[in-house]
Amino acid sequence: QLRLVESGGGLAQPGGSLRLSCAASGFTLDNFAIGWFRQDPGKEREWVSYISQSGYYMAYADSVKGRFTISRDNAKNTAYLQMNRLQPEDTAVYYCATSVLTITERLMRADGYVYWGDGTQVTVSS
Repeated sequence: QLRLVESGGGLAQPGGSLRLSCAASGFTLDNFAIGWFRQDPGKEREWVSYISQSGYYMAYADSVKGRFTISRDNAKNTAYLQMNRLQPEDTAVYYCATSVLTITERLMRADGYVYWGDGTQVTVSS
């Protein structure tokens, strides 16, 4: 089975940090771009970040730029999202996904991705 499993979510205080992991099984991540998205109840799914197949290109939503860092470790078949200086507005379910595309516009949209994990909850509260 082709699977993506997110982990590392939980409760953090404002200003704190969390590192999310996205572990792939049944396939290797080498030939895929990887995206992170988040969704709060009652809101649209929001693009957060992506990293290209080569790892050379990375991009971030304005709301997280300078605070979040995306990375990938192909040897571990895992991608990561390091989240620093967390804010209550970052509260959401976070999803990772994979794409075979190389078009920047498509990698900033959920419909550019094929395989998705089930998400991990991130709650930022004092």
